[in-house]
Amino acid sequence: MNMKLKLARVEKNLSQQELADCVEATRQTIGLIEKGKYNPTLNLCVRIANALDKTLNDLFWEDHND
Repeated sequence: MNMKLKLARVEKNLSQQELADCVEATRQTIGLIEKGKYNPTLNLCVRIANALDKTLNDLFWEDHND
């Protein structure tokens, strides 16, 4: 599950649909990414990170120290 993405989206007060609209994806795609059931392309990852003012590491890099 990608809680980092969901938390960043909520911090920006965006719904899944609003984020999807910003990054030219579907709400279903955003939901699947947040659930960890879809691996987005690098291009989509970059668009999501930019829309949320985060880096790719902030959103998609797994911290194995946790």
